[in-house]
Amino acid sequence: MPVTAPPSPRPRVLYVTDLAYEAKGRRYCDEDVFLASRLRERFDIALCHPLDAVALMDAFDLVVVRNSGPVLNYQAEYDHFRAEAVRRGTRVYNRLTGKADMAGKRYLLDLTAAGYPVIPTVDRLADLDRLPAVDEYVVKPKQGADSIGLEFLPRERLAGIADGEVLVQPRIRFAYEVSFYFVDDAFQYALYAPDPARRWALEPYEPTDADLAFARRFVEWNGADHGIQRVDACRTPEGGLLLVELEDLNPYLSLDSLPPAARDAFVDALAASLHRAL
Repeated sequence: MPVTAPPSPRPRVLYVTDLAYEAKGRRYCDEDVFLASRLRERFDIALCHPLDAVALMDAFDLVVVRNSGPVLNYQAEYDHFRAEAVRRGTRVYNRLTGKADMAGKRYLLDLTAAGYPVIPTVDRLADLDRLPAVDEYVVKPKQGADSIGLEFLPRERLAGIADGEVLVQPRIRFAYEVSFYFVDDAFQYALYAPDPARRWALEPYEPTDADLAFARRFVEWNGADHGIQRVDACRTPEGGLLLVELEDLNPYLSLDSLPPAARDAFVDALAASLHRAL
């Protein structure tokens, strides 16, 4: 009787998420329950809170950081996780080499200085004249996320605030916001908010070639070979696009705004990317 080889063990994935985190206008927990249930068809998968990742990660082949909430809420623990993952050689998805939101928002200064199509950004009062003259400015922490610490201030209120610790941008009256979602360097889908006052009331968006060329510039700049990236942009009154942020740490995916076929295609793309990361 021929001997049948035992089946190869499936990759073990530690899926990091904060199911209790409450985000305005979004259901982080629903998205991660859905994704984890679909990925379970191809991986042995376990969910854990971000504060438990260091203690558990040695038992897994890959640590996938998903809707884990703003790391500003647990910065010291997140820094410890990064340091331990590097020290132990742990595979983390997204890779910890991201240059955008994963490393804070200083990249908006770098992209402004390099002439990229980004909302112009400075961090000091002395540089304010580099920005367009507007009635109000957006002030946000360099380590901020999910609008934590964001303020709208007139110019006279910036003295003593724009001291290198925050970012300052002109408040732009845009037509709408649009997000482009990538797995590795492959475009997956786009969503937009037709009403600027309802950021997370999203609908499918059919990007033009120019739109995709815009988004790909930032994905290529980041140079991440494995991971999910969300390129958030705003459409200016003149018709162009400006980068709002490049989310490369734990971007919310708004999968509930997609038709079923598009959700299935994203799951397939993500699963293939996880296998490549392994």
